[in-house]
Amino acid sequence: MTLIGKILTPDHILLDLDVASKKRVFEQVGLLVENTRGIARSEVFDSLFSREKLGSTGLGQGVAIPHGRARGLKEATGVFIRLKAPIPFDAPDGKPVQCLFVLLVPEHATDLHLQVLSELAQLFSSRQMREQMLGACARDELYKLLCEWTPHA
Repeated sequence: MTLIGKILTPDHILLDLDVASKKRVFEQVGLLVENTRGIARSEVFDSLFSREKLGSTGLGQGVAIPHGRARGLKEATGVFIRLKAPIPFDAPDGKPVQCLFVLLVPEHATDLHLQVLSELAQLFSSRQMREQMLGACARDELYKLLCEWTPHA
């Protein structure tokens, strides 16, 4: 199983989320993580927002990997989001973002999160995978796609 598969659960996949800004995305992630992992939504929001102030986590090609450290989190967790409509994200190519993988790691995280970020960058660099993520009809289909994907050796 990929590192992505180890930190993502089906209940952490949001399909066709209807928001118009990064801020709203981060609020929804905060709400989800508060409800599923017991971490205060403000902690999640502040972590993601302060990281984003350092520079956009938009990769280009319509994808972004917002990430941050959250106090109280015991292990890394991921949230995959496909937006109903693309939103501006200050990506290097200037294109709006529609697929996001939010990575949250414990405050004193090891370099595991760097390995996960590397894996996500590989995943999102595949045009075929991006198209499959946009075309998936159901949460289970997307979960299987993300968990069964194999990084290049």
